[in-house]
Amino acid sequence: MTFPNIGLAPLKALFLFLALSLVSGCTGIGMATGAGAGVGMAAAQEGGIPAAVTDLKIQTEINSLWFQHDVEIFRKLDLTVKQGRVLVTGVVQDPEARVEAIRMAWQPRGVKQVINEIRVAESDGLPGFARDSWITAQLRAKLVFAKEVQSINYTIDTVQGVVYLMGVAQNQDELNRAIDIARTISGVKQVVSYVKFAGQPLTEEELEARREASMTTTMVEESDTTTTTVYEAPVQDAGVSREWPSETVRAVPMDESQYIYTPNGGSNNGRPSVQSEPLQ
Repeated sequence: MTFPNIGLAPLKALFLFLALSLVSGCTGIGMATGAGAGVGMAAAQEGGIPAAVTDLKIQTEINSLWFQHDVEIFRKLDLTVKQGRVLVTGVVQDPEARVEAIRMAWQPRGVKQVINEIRVAESDGLPGFARDSWITAQLRAKLVFAKEVQSINYTIDTVQGVVYLMGVAQNQDELNRAIDIARTISGVKQVVSYVKFAGQPLTEEELEARREASMTTTMVEESDTTTTTVYEAPVQDAGVSREWPSETVRAVPMDESQYIYTPNGGSNNGRPSVQSEPLQ
């Protein structure tokens, strides 16, 4: 979720400071306690402690780049980093800020993929921030108590009612269950999954192909959506919650288990979900 313009930027800066302290190995009773809990969670996550440390360094460096370049970008955007995959969400009013934020997200060492889910629109302000925070909190709690889901492997971000899931699922059934749970929450307009399956990392060839493709384009235009397979799937086959008002959903395959799910067969607000590539 993004921080509204009500003086919450210092809070985000505090989080950045704590992350920097953890990475640099600062000690002290309070820091040691927090670090100990963080290490325990990292060890339980898919990829273990080394991957968690690398992800934290990437996230800290990107936040630092944003903060130094433009405090507004730092305040309005959120980061999720899992095994070198960076998901950027948030709302900005300037399209140039969107491009610049993604360019900087590619700079840290260890970044394998950047997924651009920045919206160019007006902010919902404090009411929207509170609503998105409540959706995220509810979903996190429900995933924790769902026996079929290893919730520690999932990260959640909510922007203007759109829930973004990222992480690692053990199998398709687990992912379907997590998506179903998200759909039961009031106020959720859409669920976008960038969840990968355990043991299925992107190959170096796939990553290199994406980088080469980016040399000729930096953004997917509306006319390019014909290259994306779009299909209608029955509710029982797509693992869709029956509480949705429609008999079908629209699933837009992005990569492996990355899909956009919307009710009533709608597209992602009239645009493709853009998976960005490194900018020159």
